[in-house]
Amino acid sequence: MRRPTRLALWAATGVVLALVFMAYLSPHLAVDLANRLWSCF
Repeated sequence: MRRPTRLALWAATGVVLALVFMAYLSPHLAVDLANRLWSCF
């Protein structure tokens, strides 16, 4: 794989991870996901 392609993939991965971590900063989202998971049992 060429260097610019690899760099773009790493950058995209970093952006996705940052968005996921920012989503978990919202307490409402974390509680909602926990409630949805708990309702499965």
